[in-house]
Amino acid sequence: MKGELKMDVNDYLPLRDVVFNTLRQAILRGEMEPGERLMEIQLAQKLGVSRTPIREAIRKLELEGLVIMIPRKGAEVAHITEKDMKDVLEVRSTLEELVVELAIKNVTDEKIEELKCANKVFESAIVSKDAVNIVEADVKFHDILYSMTNNARLIQIINNLREQMYRYRLEYVKDARTHSIIISEHNDIIKQIRDKNVPVAKTVIHQHISNQEKGISRLLNH
Repeated sequence: MKGELKMDVNDYLPLRDVVFNTLRQAILRGEMEPGERLMEIQLAQKLGVSRTPIREAIRKLELEGLVIMIPRKGAEVAHITEKDMKDVLEVRSTLEELVVELAIKNVTDEKIEELKCANKVFESAIVSKDAVNIVEADVKFHDILYSMTNNARLIQIINNLREQMYRYRLEYVKDARTHSIIISEHNDIIKQIRDKNVPVAKTVIHQHISNQEKGISRLLNH
């Protein structure tokens, strides 16, 4: 495990949910690596809780596909599989093509400026060389696009995939060669939305996600 687990106590959430969120974020951020065992006693001691919320959290993480149960070994962090990655990004690509189509219908000069500023923040995050900061800046860029759809149901569906998408984003940006590509793609997305070019905008966003899929595939098969 990289570093120490830190649990943010939330007065509005049950302890079991706080423990679950803490472990999930540790996995998604790469602080707990694929193949790493989740030892109930050890985790309970680190977080200062009993084994019960740890056990409940592990069960929920298994349902999300972030943890797998190995016979006679117990729970461990699930490896990223190429099939799971392709499935998630295939869905994301289709959804984001719809996102840009709807965003174009609602585009304003103010939103274009928001997107440009978000891409500048992304560039600044790259300078920090902190993968988590880079991913969060990328998420904020896409969140602006989602907000431009004015479609609450679509945003809800995308949010349901948010955690899984985060894990793949994190793997992708660990390769520094992708950074300039992402900046360029963001700029192209902004241009096509500003010009209200629906067919090209959909092609660009599809390529944006496709490049992520190819990049992660290279890492998995390296």
